[in-house]
Amino acid sequence: MFDAPSWAERLGGDTFLAQSCFRSHLVIRGKPDDFTHLVSWATLNQVVATHRLEPPRLRLSRGGEMVPLHRYAVPVTTRRSVVWHRIQPAELHARIREGASLVIDAIDEIHPPVTAAAEGLERFLRTPVQVNAYASWTATEGFGTHWDDHDVVVCQVEGAKRWRIYGPTRPAPTWRDTQTPDVPEGEPLADIVLGPGDLLYLPRGWWHAVTADQGTPSLHLTFGLTTQTGADLMNWVVDQLRDDIRFRTDVPRFGTPADQAAYVTALRDAVTAALDDPAVTDRWARSLDTTHHGRPTASLPHVDQVPARPELAVRLTCPRARLDQDPETGAWSLAAAGTVWDFAAPAGPALQRLHDGRPATLGELAHLADLTVADIAELTTVLVRGQAAAVTGADW
Repeated sequence: MFDAPSWAERLGGDTFLAQSCFRSHLVIRGKPDDFTHLVSWATLNQVVATHRLEPPRLRLSRGGEMVPLHRYAVPVTTRRSVVWHRIQPAELHARIREGASLVIDAIDEIHPPVTAAAEGLERFLRTPVQVNAYASWTATEGFGTHWDDHDVVVCQVEGAKRWRIYGPTRPAPTWRDTQTPDVPEGEPLADIVLGPGDLLYLPRGWWHAVTADQGTPSLHLTFGLTTQTGADLMNWVVDQLRDDIRFRTDVPRFGTPADQAAYVTALRDAVTAALDDPAVTDRWARSLDTTHHGRPTASLPHVDQVPARPELAVRLTCPRARLDQDPETGAWSLAAAGTVWDFAAPAGPALQRLHDGRPATLGELAHLADLTVADIAELTTVLVRGQAAAVTGADW
């Protein structure tokens, strides 16, 4: 299982955060079976056969362009007149032989082992994570030389893939930007081959070209990290300033130049005062963590009350939930999914166990906290109703 400590150890912990994160690419060699528990060829076959994945959720790409859907799928109309596209395996295979790469977006939403790994990385890096699966068979580039608007952690699962890395041509480009980065010229900064168990970290904006030219089918997972920029921070600051009458007052479009200048000065003073707070980035980060919806999960069949059954397993579904203890009273607060819950001091051990991200049975939590299973069931019910936790299988 790739929980937060496992990711920290794999990436290099504080050294990675201080030296590589947002700064430069990093290659970490591993053992061939390091990622085989996350996904396999059998997983892809099962996903393609049992899910209705319309493009771009499932797609083929060749030479930087999407392969037309009709070349590997046929439309099917249900008796209720709903149209979907059924993948034709023979045609899918033919397009792949011609050089297409197969992509499944957000496989973390449909395959629990990858979901757990994504949540672990989210806990470590404190940002939402989406995972795509990529499979390639030939030396043809599926996407051409390109850059991504988010950092990625690439885990090579099966086979080998060659990465030509050129570096950025525009510092920190974003999805909504004022300029398009220039195409890189010259030789790549790095020309590497990832084998099974190897990991690559690549910051956003770094150009790269990727091929499966090593004579073996390649399967890898790309963990995409949501970007958090200064523009995002400023948007949050402005949202907080809606409490200030200066930000709710109409812009004096029809006022005198002096009126307009005074208005802008008032706005600038308010923003400057907000940014002068040395804790502004910490407050922003906490707001992001505690208001994010996480990965909401149903707890069927328990739609009303979680029963006091010690074998039932529960887990938090918000990877970046914040758990704090009052140093004076010993009481605990858990902030997640836009809500804050207060608990008495005895609940602390159970909350800490849930906060580490692993599922735990109600019986285990009751034992840790020296509480009754009924007490833990009530605590769980509160969190389930707030969409911060879910009753789930213990082997999740």
